[in-house]
Amino acid sequence: MTKRFHLGWFTNFTADEWNGAFANGGSPWDGKFYVEIAQALERACFDYLMFEDKLSVSEAYGGATQVYLKHALGMVPKHDPAPLAAVIGAATSRLGIVATMSTMAYPPFLLARLCTTIDHIAQGRFGWNIVTSAENAAAQNFGLDKLPPRELRYEMAHEYMDLVYKLFDSWGPDAVVMDRESGTYADFTKVHPVNFEGKYFKSRGPLNTVRAPQGRPALVQAGGSPSGRDFAAKHADSIIAVNSSVEEMKAFRDDVRARAEGHGRNPDDIKVLYLVAPVLGETEKEARDKLARMRSGPLFIEYSLALMSAITDIDFSKYELDKPLPGRLVTNGEQGSLDAFQQFGSGKTLRELVQSSAGAVAAIELVGTPDQVADKMGEAMEAVGGDGFLITTQTQSISRQVVNDVTDGLVPALQRRGLVRTEYSHKTLRENLRAF
Repeated sequence: MTKRFHLGWFTNFTADEWNGAFANGGSPWDGKFYVEIAQALERACFDYLMFEDKLSVSEAYGGATQVYLKHALGMVPKHDPAPLAAVIGAATSRLGIVATMSTMAYPPFLLARLCTTIDHIAQGRFGWNIVTSAENAAAQNFGLDKLPPRELRYEMAHEYMDLVYKLFDSWGPDAVVMDRESGTYADFTKVHPVNFEGKYFKSRGPLNTVRAPQGRPALVQAGGSPSGRDFAAKHADSIIAVNSSVEEMKAFRDDVRARAEGHGRNPDDIKVLYLVAPVLGETEKEARDKLARMRSGPLFIEYSLALMSAITDIDFSKYELDKPLPGRLVTNGEQGSLDAFQQFGSGKTLRELVQSSAGAVAAIELVGTPDQVADKMGEAMEAVGGDGFLITTQTQSISRQVVNDVTDGLVPALQRRGLVRTEYSHKTLRENLRAF
């Protein structure tokens, strides 16, 4: 393969693998643990570290919070990733840092101001993962009875983006002059009110922050439904994809690239990263034994189903483990993740779905030595056409050990094959995403 691909890491500002043999201890709330993780990923030349986020304590599994709080699953406790992104940005120099923020929860002016501030702290390496939120419990935390329907959420999100773009651009690139002779810091003729009034949002503007180094933060999105794909194709610099085969990966990328062209964009400016959970060992048997132990653990199925319930707002505790799901399930939550998980038409039982896809991580299986996994990643990208992988774990938790397996084992194997970068070529996140 002549074209290199990109690497990101997907995680949460949560309690890490607090009860495992190689745990951090379960109290990473000062951010130092994640700073160390980020520095390891920067050493391995990852494009970005992304923090997913949710805005509620889920009751989706079994109608109660018990399983989430008892096991400290990836949904709770979960701290705000935006301040953590600022801390990591100040402690790194090349790695992109992406924080999830919801268009439901942040007024457009507040979000644009916050993104601009963090992008300055990170010197042009901040990214915003755009979500509309997908849980009724989250909506209820913000004064709503329930989520608006998905199509309406995306209609609102498009208008939201129209407004935040105007806010990001309300300061011209050369508005700050710092003319010491005249005592002029900013040229008032280059800072403009936006006076935006739409169907759902209204703001006078301008921002009271200096224009961000990237102008706008790098934008990340994970649209799986047709509306979500169209939204991502119109706005995103990087798209998170969850697909269950190389054929589906290619079909997804071809689709969003065609949609991007329909929006007048260069599809090469959009990098699709596929969610994967590699399991590595010094031998293939060691890696497969590790995966088998993980999946046969007494809590693995409960963990996976509780996480999928929280993501989709569907209570999987009510379905029998050793029977197929009763038809294709639909949700007002994350339909793309649900479709990838349920593999409609496969005939698999619910237990088999969990064990074959590891919950929300439903892309190609990557199990083996670093060299074996590197070969398989290269072959997949060759077939798909690009653009890279977003690495996570079977349960979306994190430990130093799993990061070290990737940064000190898998990445060098990829670099030896010329598949990923060995150094950063640019300073900003968007520039590094577009470098190849």
